[in-house]
Amino acid sequence: MSDAVQIFAEHAPDYDALRRRLVPGLDAFYGTAAGLLALRGGPLARVLDLGAGTGILSAHVARRHPDVELVLLDGAAPMLAEAKRLLAPREVRLIVADLRDPLPDGPFDAVVSALAIHHLDDEAKRELDVRVLDVLRPGGVFVNAEQVRGPTAWLEERQRAGWLEACRQEGASDQELARALERMAADRHTDTDTQLGWLRDGGYSDVDCFYKRWHFAVLAGWRPQAR
Repeated sequence: MSDAVQIFAEHAPDYDALRRRLVPGLDAFYGTAAGLLALRGGPLARVLDLGAGTGILSAHVARRHPDVELVLLDGAAPMLAEAKRLLAPREVRLIVADLRDPLPDGPFDAVVSALAIHHLDDEAKRELDVRVLDVLRPGGVFVNAEQVRGPTAWLEERQRAGWLEACRQEGASDQELARALERMAADRHTDTDTQLGWLRDGGYSDVDCFYKRWHFAVLAGWRPQAR
C-alpha cells in the first residue's frame, strides 16, 4: 500500500467533513464536474470514478443521473466502504486498485476523478490520460476535478495563501491545515495549461478548464465521435 493510500485509509471515517473544510467551494467544484457529463448530450449509462475515495463525486453524479451505473476504483478499501454507505441503497461496483493498474473494461460514457491524479508523476498522468481515452465510448467525456500548481512561482504563492485563508473561513483549524500541508508536500501537482495540453495531444477534443478557484480546477475533454 502506498503512503498516500495508507493516509486516506486511516482517515476514511472523518474524511468527508475534513474535505469540506479543506476544499472551499466544495459543492461548486464537485457540482461543476458532475454537470459536465450531460454537457454534450448522448447516452449516460455507465460512469467510472477513478480514485473515488468516499464517493463524493459519484454521489454528485448519482443525484443528477439516478439511473447511471457507477464503477468506483480506489486503492484504499476503507474509503470504498465509506462510499458504499454514502451511495446506499444504490448498487455500485467497487474495485480496489491503483491508478497505475489496468482500468476496468469499457466502454464508459464518462470517466471522472476528483483530487486523486495529482498523486501520480507527470509521466504516469499522461499515460493515464491515454488509457482513459481507450475505455471511453466515442463522444464520452473525461472529467478531472484536480488540485493544480500555479503556472508561476508568484501565482503558486498567492494561490496557497488564498486557499489557506478560505479554509480558515470554512472552519479549518491550524492543526488541520498543518497536516494538510504536510500531506501535500508529497503531491505532484501540475499546472492547468500543461494538463490541458496533454489532453489535446493525447487525442481529446473540446478540452478546457471549466472551473478554477485557487488550486482547485475542473478539466475536461471528450473522445472524438467516430467518423
